[in-house]
Order: sequence, then C-alpha cells, then structure tokens
Amino acid sequence: MRLGLKIAMVVLLVLAILIPLAMIRGTISERSRYRQQAVDEVTRSYAGGQGIAGPVLVVPYRQQVEVEERDAQGVLRKQLREEDREWQFFPKTLRASGRVQPSIRKRGLHQVRVYEWQGDIEATFDARLPEADPARPRTIGVPWLNMGIADVRGLVGAPTLRVRGTNTPILQGQKGRAGGGVHAALPAALVAGDRIAFPVTFGFALRGTEALAIVPLADGMRMVLDSPGPHPQFNGDFLPRAHRVDARGFHAEWDVSSLASNAQAQYRAGGDAAMGKPRAIAARDVEAAAAAVAPAAGIDRVGLSLVEPVNLYSKVDRASKYGLLFVVLTFVGFFMFETIRQLPIHPIQYVLVGLALAIFFLLLLSLSEHLAFGWAYLIAALACIGLIGHYVGHVLRSRTRGLGFAAMLGLLYAALYGLLMSEDNALVLGAGLLFVVLAAIMVATRKVDWYKVAARVGTAPARTP
Repeated sequence: MRLGLKIAMVVLLVLAILIPLAMIRGTISERSRYRQQAVDEVTRSYAGGQGIAGPVLVVPYRQQVEVEERDAQGVLRKQLREEDREWQFFPKTLRASGRVQPSIRKRGLHQVRVYEWQGDIEATFDARLPEADPARPRTIGVPWLNMGIADVRGLVGAPTLRVRGTNTPILQGQKGRAGGGVHAALPAALVAGDRIAFPVTFGFALRGTEALAIVPLADGMRMVLDSPGPHPQFNGDFLPRAHRVDARGFHAEWDVSSLASNAQAQYRAGGDAAMGKPRAIAARDVEAAAAAVAPAAGIDRVGLSLVEPVNLYSKVDRASKYGLLFVVLTFVGFFMFETIRQLPIHPIQYVLVGLALAIFFLLLLSLSEHLAFGWAYLIAALACIGLIGHYVGHVLRSRTRGLGFAAMLGLLYAALYGLLMSEDNALVLGAGLLFVVLAAIMVATRKVDWYKVAARVGTAPARTP
C-alpha cells in the first residue's frame, strides 16, 4: 500500500513541476515577441520584406460598346457608349540578376538581418493587340509601364529605366493600380501598329529586411542571385533549379515558365508585389480571371529569406518541450534508489531537483541572447549537471551515486543537443532515445521482485532527511 502511495506522490510531483516549466515557456514566447518587435522597428526605419512584380505594360484604349438601358417609359433600348478600358501585357522573357549584400541592424539584444540588392531586370515584350472591330471604332491612349515594389522606401538613389535603349523618366507610384511601386509613361509610337515589341532594362538598388521575392509574371523568367550571406532559406512557390551554399555565401538560379505558374491571372485579379491577397477590380476584361483565382490564393513568387532556418527562440522552445522527459527520468531514478536501495527521499528533495532541471531552460534562454547557442547550452548544462550531481550525492549518501546521476544527465543533455541541431532527424533520434532509456530501466530491474520490494517498503521505518 505504501509503495502505491509513493508512486502517486511521484506522479503528483511531476505534475507540479509542469507549472514552472509552463511559466518558462511563457517567458520564451514573450522574449520571442520582443524579437519580433525589434524586426518591426527596423522595418519602419529601413524597409520591410521586399517583393517585385513587373514590369507590366498597360495600354489604355477607348471603345464603343453596345449597352441596354431603359428609357423614360421603362422600355429597354440599345445604345452605343464609349468606355475606357485597358490591356495588360506581360514580358515574353525576363531576367533578374544581381548581388544581395546582407548586413545586421541591432535593436537592444536582438539582431535583425537586412540587405541591399544591387539588381538588374531585363525584360522583352512581344505581343499583338487584339483585332479591332470595324463596327466599333477604338482609340488607343498613351501606354505606360508599371513596376510593383512591396516597400518603395527601400529604393536607394534613383533607379534607371531604359526602353528600347532610351532612358525613360520614372514616376512615383503605380498608375491605375493599388499597391506600392513606380511607373513610366511610354511613347505612343510603341503601340502604333498591331505588334508591340521592345526591350526594357531596369537597374536599381533595393533595401529590405530579411525577405526578398519576385513574381514570375513573364512567359519565361530566369533569376540569378549571388550573396555572401551564409544562411539563405529558399522559399516561395518555386525552389531554385540550381544553388550552391558554402562559407563564401550562396549562388542560386531559378527558371520559371508561365505554364507552371498562375501569377499572371493572380496579378490581373489584384495580387501585388507585397504578396498580399488578390483584390478584385472592376474592369470587365479581368472578371473571368478574378473569378478563377481564389481570394485567399495570394500570388505565386520566387523568394528567399536571409535568416537562420531555426532561430534561438525556436531552439529554446523545442528544448523546453523535453523538460517533462528530463523530470520523469530523474524522478524514476530517484524512485528506484528509494525503493530498491531503501534510501528514503523526501518530497522536498524531489521538488528541488525538479526545479533545478526546469531552471536549465531559463538559463539557456538568457545566455543564448548574449552568446552563441552552442556555448549557452554548454554553460547552462554544466551548471545544472554540477548542481544536481553535488546535491544528489548527499541525498543518496554516496558521491559515486551523485556522479552516476550527473553522468546520466550529461548523456540526456548531449542527446537533447543532438535533437536540436538535427531538425530533420529529431523524431527518429527522440524515439531512439526513449527506447534506449526504457530498455536500460527494464534491463536494470529485470531481476527485481516487486512484491518483495513493496513488502519491504511497507515495513521499513521512514528516515528523517
């Protein structure tokens, strides 16, 4: 009976230790929010995550259309009216290239990765205007180019635009379209005939924070980027066709065809360079495209982020999820010594050791904000292992047993570090660790007669700690 009460007490103590572990996890979340606030501050004063959508050729025209309207007597009559409409033409080919130079901005304890992209976009337009209806005359207006930019504050200096080899002034904002960017008025002669064919070169320096993307609007897009940044994370809807990442930085190449992307339809439906959700617009020639694209589909993009795949708060949070395992294994060890070796251990001693295990994660969090994660983990682990080994040696009346517990904890901390550093193999390593621990306990207790142990525990006098 007393053995059952002891087991119940150990279970309750394990549950009690969950309270400080939960409080520590709350602190981790709070510090992570502080880091996000630092990113937001840098974004406000520098520039946010960048995206580019364009160039897109817009050709306005006015055409007679037949409409039905009711007269004063309520009779439907057909009338001719003039309506202003526009065509949108996407590049036949587009090549984006350049060098992404990363740097660090600090806000308090937090480091935020920013970059400057010295880039060039070379595009060619080659399209034909829709055939005119002789019965419905139309008038073509002055065309323009739209270039969507997620955060125009990131433009450094004056970008350059050459259309058919001629420098063309760049004007603020996109014309006739919501979202940030720039535009340029083009000579009407470019669309004087039925065919539109000319090259465009856009040179720029663009700053941003952490993320960079480009929308593959061309029929065929190629993007080539180089950077000394050591930790790129390729994301978006298309991974690089080829890439190299080493100590010198990275080189990445993308090739995307319009056959593999819905970006053109999504752009017509209102998707923009900020990678936001498409916004339906009223022009009749895009109603079908707007209906075909789900409102929450966003817009296809090719992108990368200059951040570490797992930041320190993610690592500490993942480590804290194993806190319960550490407490359970340690308490199981205590319980086995207490029952098999007849070494009574007071509940307060269980609690103190459990708190020492929990405070490891708080030490890890605080140290990793000032040191590299590996060094912070080593210092926090050595501090807790040393404290618990010294204390347990006195509780179990043997320095050898204390050293044994310290060695066991050292193996656990080493295994946990391996889990954190090998994210892809975390599940198989974690499952293997649990299997090894369970196997060790079963082997160590395979000859124990638990009925005799229970009877011995029930008759043994309690020891005053």
